[in-house]
Amino acid sequence: TNHRTMPDGFVYLDEVTPSIKQDIRYFGVNNFLGRPVNGYHANRAILTKSAASALKAVQEELSKFGLGLLVFDAYRPQQAVDDFVAWSKDNKDMKSKSANYPQVPKNTLISEGFIAEYSGHSRGSTIDLTIVSGNPPFKQLNMGTRFDFFGSESRPNYAGISSQQRANRLLLQNIMIKHDFKPYPQEWWHFTLNNEPFPETYFNFPVR
Repeated sequence: TNHRTMPDGFVYLDEVTPSIKQDIRYFGVNNFLGRPVNGYHANRAILTKSAASALKAVQEELSKFGLGLLVFDAYRPQQAVDDFVAWSKDNKDMKSKSANYPQVPKNTLISEGFIAEYSGHSRGSTIDLTIVSGNPPFKQLNMGTRFDFFGSESRPNYAGISSQQRANRLLLQNIMIKHDFKPYPQEWWHFTLNNEPFPETYFNFPVR
């Protein structure tokens, strides 16, 4: 592994806790832009050391129940955030609208808080994830919406989903809070480490 591309204090998640599944969505095409995003050159989660070790504790607790984590995004370079913002201003590209933002006008995704010009992900201690049941083929627990669905349905406390889907969101939220992450009121999958080590720094090194 070439660690020279990463600042001190960052690690590859799979070197801290290899059992966590990874599907880094912005590396591929299965995301709201429908294409790879600037700055993502590998399907590997990078996090601050403290965030990675907190996630390791979550994984160890879930594994006792035959469950585990699946990570969609971790550290996100500022160049990727800039790519999101430019995409949100391109009114010709609507190919993911029906899947990802059917009710929200694209040009309001920033003002509504679904896309930020500066993201906690760029500080290295924010994670997007879900829970999977632990035996191959690792089925995702049903959370009521897909990852990166932009709408009120993605709020962790949204009531208009089944009791099982609400319970699955609650399980994720409670175990993440227990291990020192704080939830985000707009997105059930998004958590940030309390007392993150770089609270004011937005990094731009690529994911390799």
